[in-house]
Amino acid sequence: MRYFLGVDIGNTKSHALVADENGRAAGFGQSGPGSWEAVGWSGAREVLCDITEQVLYRAGITKSDIYGAGFGFAGYDWPEDRPGHEQLVHALKLDNARTVFGNDTLVGLVAGSTSGWGVVVVAGTSNNCRGWDRDGLEGRVTGQGTWFGEYGGASEIIRKAIQAVALAWTQRGPQTALSQALVEAAGATDVADLFAGLVRNRYDLSASVAPVVFEVAAKEDVVAQEIILWAGRELGSLANGVIRQLHFENETFDVVLSGSLYQGSSALKEEMRKAIQAVAPGARLVHLKAPPVIGGVLLGMEQVGLETTQLRPTLVQTANELIQRPVTA
Repeated sequence: MRYFLGVDIGNTKSHALVADENGRAAGFGQSGPGSWEAVGWSGAREVLCDITEQVLYRAGITKSDIYGAGFGFAGYDWPEDRPGHEQLVHALKLDNARTVFGNDTLVGLVAGSTSGWGVVVVAGTSNNCRGWDRDGLEGRVTGQGTWFGEYGGASEIIRKAIQAVALAWTQRGPQTALSQALVEAAGATDVADLFAGLVRNRYDLSASVAPVVFEVAAKEDVVAQEIILWAGRELGSLANGVIRQLHFENETFDVVLSGSLYQGSSALKEEMRKAIQAVAPGARLVHLKAPPVIGGVLLGMEQVGLETTQLRPTLVQTANELIQRPVTA
């Protein structure tokens, strides 16, 4: 029996999954941050080796049983990052395996798109967007957020909300219930204390406060609602850039929505859909319902020529069951 390894290395958590050639998940391993940016190259190697050993042990197989492997690495952002990640993959000594690796957003795309290609838009703490066409040509944004004008994540929503409160306080913009909501979220006494505390680092309104903006918007606060719509348009703009790079305007394809922010509001997703379909009417917005690491397994299978379309449903079902099962050893 041939087995295939998928790995998803992130800035907060790292996963590994093994499945057999019939698409049945056989082992799962996990750890904390594993990107070289988060833990350094030696730390990244340690995490990668650890989760791989976990998954092999739990599947009851050895490295020689692995025939294909796909890796998604947070922090693999530019061509200069390739040599370091090649060394990480080589450190596993998967001598029988054909391997492929890329940015971690791409394993999410493969996991979420029924065809294995299309566009993925990540919206969590910040944002990112990449895509693949049928031939494996990649389109992308910088993935560097506000520095390069890429918006739509929770951090940017909070920043926009703080700006709206400042506009209201200085009477340069409309009044908003966000003022009191952010005062309460920070534990401040009033708006002036909030601003002074933010400037002098007594208070911190991080991305984790973004649900407050959604809550205020749900109570029909016009300012908060516009911030949510703005985020949807900005995320749509990221997708549209990749769509144009890959010439998807007249294609029918999946736009995979990956990240916790999409749980906040249907209005955000609807605004995003309108922005994207104005450029590519055939785009279908789909939620990522499978763990991204599944995409790594599918990529590994593709390296030996397996047709993954028929294997995907079994892999998704058995992987979800395996990942949700308590670890006993």
